[in-house]
Amino acid sequence: MQQSKPPFRADHVGSLLRPATLKAAREKRARGEIDAADLSAVEDREIESVVSKQEAVGLKAVTDGEFRRTSWSHDFFEGLDGVESYAGERKIKFSVQGPQPRAVLLRVVGKLGDYKPHPMIEHFKFLRSHTRAIPKMTIPSPSSLHFRYGRDAVPEDVYPAMEDFYRDLGQSYRKVVDAFAAAGCRYLQLDEVNLAYLCDPSLRQYIVARGEAPAKLPAIYAGMINAALAGIPSDMTVTMHLCRGNFRSSFVANGGYEPVAETLFNSIDVHGYFMEYDSDRAGGFEPLRYVPKGKTVVLGLVTSKSGKLESRDEIKRRIDEATKYVALDQLCLSPQCGFASTEEGNVLGEEEQWAKLRMIVELAEEVWGK
Repeated sequence: MQQSKPPFRADHVGSLLRPATLKAAREKRARGEIDAADLSAVEDREIESVVSKQEAVGLKAVTDGEFRRTSWSHDFFEGLDGVESYAGERKIKFSVQGPQPRAVLLRVVGKLGDYKPHPMIEHFKFLRSHTRAIPKMTIPSPSSLHFRYGRDAVPEDVYPAMEDFYRDLGQSYRKVVDAFAAAGCRYLQLDEVNLAYLCDPSLRQYIVARGEAPAKLPAIYAGMINAALAGIPSDMTVTMHLCRGNFRSSFVANGGYEPVAETLFNSIDVHGYFMEYDSDRAGGFEPLRYVPKGKTVVLGLVTSKSGKLESRDEIKRRIDEATKYVALDQLCLSPQCGFASTEEGNVLGEEEQWAKLRMIVELAEEVWGK
């Protein structure tokens, strides 16, 4: 049976490959050859086009492809009062042999909690006014302001006690989430890489080395997320996407979900989970045994890191394998991640991207019916 509300049987994580026209406009803007209004006009046109393409392949929920962002995370945090970005050295590296993502770091420069109009509210309003489908908004999980940097992001003269920082960040997020809800957003996704990173022994050791306890972080992150979502309307769906890193088809982390599964599924107040499951790095389906009734898991069985189409029979086999741990009517299908978590995009072509999304829609109809 198909779903009448999100997440849908055929869904996707959010980001899409930036078309050449948009990339060229961004380069011109960086060189000062066009102004912000000129770039915005190109973004508007390209978002209208990519929304139409999502509708055409049969997706019931659409995004703006994150076309107005350079990164899945930094653009959002720069819009929070009390947070700034700066150039620095990345502490967590991608597996890619070559350039790493741009070294843009984040830090707190003042008390959090005050709300200033977030620019992404307007991004959502534009999306909503240009689709017949369900408009979906994606934002980074609050943990992203802490996990990578620790105390380097939270000066002691601003927050002597980390508990106060966690509390204020959760409340700051709540005000943004409330603003999305007031603008009509009824499908919101938190992109959560750090709970997945905590499944990697080497990254757990990284946390230990800077003087923190990795075993305590899942509960801390759950608390911030729950605070952020405490006031959502009853008809609003919030999902979480879990990822082990996504930059030009490379990754950061390895390890199955077992270390965080119980907290993930039973202590965090979201309705569904987009789960990366396109490779052995994500482990098996056994952690899904913790999924309670009433929650949905979107199986990310189709990779966004390669243009090669998966075997349909193999995807069906893996869906069947997952049903050993969670009921079929609690499952959906999607790519394992976005196609362009940063504006550079993954190493595949736009037609390959659309072929994958089309296949997901068709497979969902075969597995769950029309």
